[in-house]
Amino acid sequence: MISGRQSRMGRAALDWTTRDLAAKAGVGVNTVTRFERGDDTRAATEAAIRTALEAAGVVFIPENGGGPGVRLSLKGDNKDD
Repeated sequence: MISGRQSRMGRAALDWTTRDLAAKAGVGVNTVTRFERGDDTRAATEAAIRTALEAAGVVFIPENGGGPGVRLSLKGDNKDD
């Protein structure tokens, strides 16, 4: 599971708009907005968003006492993939 906040952080790291993420994930822009706002979404929607961000190099960091977060992988700058 990822949070809407992690999705926003991942988009920021990639310099993606909600439209960019929606296109990569195969979901609607409003769906991304609702997910990032914290509204209930289907598990398949969350999985599609996570997969799109991970494919672009976002690594999700779980809650570890300092709060969940994201970082970019070392595989390079993938914001245009």
